[in-house]
Amino acid sequence: MSVPEPAGGEEAKQAKEAEDAEKFSFMATVTKAPKKQIQFADDMQEFSKFPTKTGRRSLSRSISQSSTDSYSSAASYTDSSDDEVSPREKQQTNSKGSSNFCVKNIKQAEFGRREIEIAEQDMSALISLRKRAQGEKPLAGAKIVGCTHITAQTAVLIETLCALGAQCRWSACNIYSTQNEVAAALAEAGVAVFAWKGESEDDFWWCIDRCVNVEGWQANMILDDGGDLTHWVYKKYPNIFKKIRGIVEESVTGVHRLYQLSKAGKLCVPAMNVNDSVTKQKFDNLYCCRESILDGLKRTTDVMFGGKQVVVCGYGEVGKGCCAALKALGAIVYVTEIDPICALQACMDGFRVVKLSEVIRQVDVVITCTGNKNVVTREHLDRMKNSCIVCNMGHSNTEIDVTSLRTPELTWERVRSQVDHVIWPDGKRVVLLAEGRLLNLSCSTVPTFVLSITATTQALALIELYNAPEGRYKQDVYLLPKKMDEYVASLHLPSFDAHLTELTDDQAKYLGLNKNGPFKPNYYRY
Repeated sequence: MSVPEPAGGEEAKQAKEAEDAEKFSFMATVTKAPKKQIQFADDMQEFSKFPTKTGRRSLSRSISQSSTDSYSSAASYTDSSDDEVSPREKQQTNSKGSSNFCVKNIKQAEFGRREIEIAEQDMSALISLRKRAQGEKPLAGAKIVGCTHITAQTAVLIETLCALGAQCRWSACNIYSTQNEVAAALAEAGVAVFAWKGESEDDFWWCIDRCVNVEGWQANMILDDGGDLTHWVYKKYPNIFKKIRGIVEESVTGVHRLYQLSKAGKLCVPAMNVNDSVTKQKFDNLYCCRESILDGLKRTTDVMFGGKQVVVCGYGEVGKGCCAALKALGAIVYVTEIDPICALQACMDGFRVVKLSEVIRQVDVVITCTGNKNVVTREHLDRMKNSCIVCNMGHSNTEIDVTSLRTPELTWERVRSQVDHVIWPDGKRVVLLAEGRLLNLSCSTVPTFVLSITATTQALALIELYNAPEGRYKQDVYLLPKKMDEYVASLHLPSFDAHLTELTDDQAKYLGLNKNGPFKPNYYRY
């Protein structure tokens, strides 16, 4: 016996069918589409192992056009390609009518000033030092010629030195690390700055010479990063060099050069080795590089590190920072070392210590941070696999033999700011970052707080050398006094709301220490 259908049931059924038909009309359209539109692998040509020459050209052109417009791929917000006219050929003046500078574009000064103001917020210790000593003017009469990276953070240092009474002339120690807008802001403020992003080698030395060779103005202090300025003054202007009251150097490369001069008996002025101060070694070299290595690599390559094989050449403080960061992201990290102590540290930290030649064919990324030269040679580069990334975290551009790659059989393609593909005849390409120069400051930025520590150390070293009584420092290289290191650290503790424990008189007597420090002997290893 059949059950009667409810009243209106047929109408409801028809309405439901119409609704379903409308809902799936898109699906019906797709199923009626020609079959070739939803086929993929069957109708596509098999990809070759390497792109064709035509493909490479069009691909690199499209990437270059999009990436150079992006602010995220460069350390400066103003790309060096925004104006093809060399700053040396421009006639620029600041609002006060001065033309005693050479920057990319003085009109960017307002934007650069905002960058400096932002940096000041995280450099409270340096600002505190500025406020404490501004009334005393401990650098009154000092004529400082400097050669460092020109960023918002170093601008805070330069303006602090000026506030303490110094006259400053400045150039850049790296042709790619200058923030053009910051250089413009310094020029607008009256600092004689000669620097822009993307300088040629000739521009680099011209800028240094403009800082040193000035009629009616003679430097009596040097603040250097890498030793190029010191070398230039020593070679080109020996009479000026002999009258320098002190040199402050902050890099491994520059310190090495100073010790060479001292050993040869040619260093005729006292110099302060800031690089080996505890506050520089541990905070700038280790903690800063632990963060900035990833920033530089991510901005330039967008690479994912999980599972990637990376070899880090050198396990000093910079190498330790790089390895720790890469390991945390899941990379398989190898280390090369010449020092058995550093090598043992790497082993105990869980890294395999190898020779570069043993892993060069299999690694995805090669990072140098030794301070040496020809660490990565043409032979290594020839044996690298396709798309291997090569970069340098040491100060100088000598670690990777880039010169050997500028040969007729190899093709260079700039795919984005500071990223070159070097292409071999068989189509293999190696990704070279910043042409082998310092990655983090060439391709990204570094944490402001860490630079505050370094900048405060540099400022105190300059004050110490300039005001030291005659005879305290001889013609040699000195380490920063331990008490000064501790003072720099103490200035930065309030940022963390950190509270130091104070020794009792009995405890201080037991340890044989002054209650106010220094708390460790010079031979103590932190």
